[in-house]
Amino acid sequence: MDHHNISLITTIASGFGLALVFGFLAERLKLPALLGYLLAGIAIGPFTPGFVADVQIASQLAEIGVMLLMFGVGLHFSLNDLLSVRRIALPGAVVQMGLATLLGMGMAMWWGWGVFSALIFGLSLSCASTVVLLKALEARGVLETQNGRIAVGWLVVEDLATILVLVLMPPLAQIMESNTNGGGIPAGLIWTVGQTLLGVAVFIAVMLVLGRRFLPWVLWQIARTGSRELFTLSVVAAAISIAWGAAELFSVSFALGAFFAGMVMRESKFSHRAAEESLPLRDAFSVLFFVSVGMLFDPQVIIQQPVHVLGVVAIIIVGKSLAAAGLVLAFRYPLNTAMIVSASLAQIGEFSFILAGLGVTLGMLPQEGMNLVLAGALISIALNPLLFASIEPASKWVLKRSAFARRLNAREDPFAELPMSTERKYLHGQVVIVGYGRVGRRIANALEAHDIPYVVAEQNRERVEDLRERGMAAVYGNATEPEVLIQAHIANAAMLVVATPDLLNVQQMVDNARKLNPEIEIVLRTHSEDEMKFLRDEKLGDVFFGEEELAKGMTSHVLQRFAPKAAA
Repeated sequence: MDHHNISLITTIASGFGLALVFGFLAERLKLPALLGYLLAGIAIGPFTPGFVADVQIASQLAEIGVMLLMFGVGLHFSLNDLLSVRRIALPGAVVQMGLATLLGMGMAMWWGWGVFSALIFGLSLSCASTVVLLKALEARGVLETQNGRIAVGWLVVEDLATILVLVLMPPLAQIMESNTNGGGIPAGLIWTVGQTLLGVAVFIAVMLVLGRRFLPWVLWQIARTGSRELFTLSVVAAAISIAWGAAELFSVSFALGAFFAGMVMRESKFSHRAAEESLPLRDAFSVLFFVSVGMLFDPQVIIQQPVHVLGVVAIIIVGKSLAAAGLVLAFRYPLNTAMIVSASLAQIGEFSFILAGLGVTLGMLPQEGMNLVLAGALISIALNPLLFASIEPASKWVLKRSAFARRLNAREDPFAELPMSTERKYLHGQVVIVGYGRVGRRIANALEAHDIPYVVAEQNRERVEDLRERGMAAVYGNATEPEVLIQAHIANAAMLVVATPDLLNVQQMVDNARKLNPEIEIVLRTHSEDEMKFLRDEKLGDVFFGEEELAKGMTSHVLQRFAPKAAA
């Protein structure tokens, strides 16, 4: 059989096969697998010798990849997580994107590009890759830390801003075309933009009002059949059908439609199962998306325009990083937070490809721009692990040699100590609660109900700010540091309750607390049997193991029903 008659199969087979090989090699070199997928696309693209896959089929597969990729983003989008870091993530991301866009625009216009082409180019350089960021944070075990939440929240804001740009690009293309033809901005264009925004608003309203009720109901009905295949099919069908319907009925981009499909599905109690069941298909088509992007890259651009490529890399790695670091420091966060956030943003990825690809399709960005964006992505993704690895040694080096850096790292924060007006009951005989998450919040509510004074020590600065606004005693900082415990008046406290299950930090925290107050009573939590045994053997305090306490509570409930005397 002639392979040209089965171009879909050959494209998928070659794409998956080479993506596996290059992705494996990238992982062995401690680089993101995404880099390998892009290289696989370059290998089967029209700009390199040897086998060339069908570009048109690859582009359609990439569209499905975009839908499922954005569906996954929506499925994991947490408004609460974003709100917990909103005071820094929202203004920080907007200002940083604006600065990076201006740098990209300025450089592109210096090359002689038009305003609109330069704008799309600058926007493509301004948004980092969520995929690369999450992998980097997970690899270093900082995803669930405050610094990790700030970095992820920052990128979520960037993603939302980029989705808005994708919605507005088609009307922008009309403006560009009108200016090119010398006709100026047509009178009806404002109406066109208005129609686009109205379509988006109507679609969002439909999804939030009807979709939030209909989709969970459909998932429930399908789940009741007990068929795993039908459930998986319903999730994928919802993602792609809603994305397609949004484009056809409301003139909304596939990306926005799929994102809201995922976001609405997250409201369902089956959201975790939906994420789990659809993950293999989402991963597979995401790989094809990155492969198809690589097929569009002409490696000659690195040889023919090395200065342009260096300029792009400089904006991504140096310009964005410095802007982000400056903004984080301006919000009075520590130097370490600034370095982690700046390293997180020193790369570009999937949204940059989507933006640049749509720009080329609409005639708003030259193919040269797409090549430069891809070159910048390849280089920045390859260098990103090195940037993360250099944070700790660079931080130590700077702090050792720079008095200014030490002042930045040790400067006073208004939330790092209790106000002078704090009542005495919070300063003597109080309970110090470390961590105000789900467990810490419940403990605090119970203490408040019994009128027992307490002070919260929390690493999330915005939580501390919210607590202060509600008139509660709280200090910001890492409770493993003696200064934070001192500000919580641990020396005069009756009890320390550690509501964060972190073994290494707990040991240091308990040691510091006992040095400051040898008589203090300590209560700890853990989620691991090994950690529970270790903490109890070391006599670090009264240890509560999550599963053990849950079993006790459930057992007590069962015994009260069937053996009330035994329960008593």
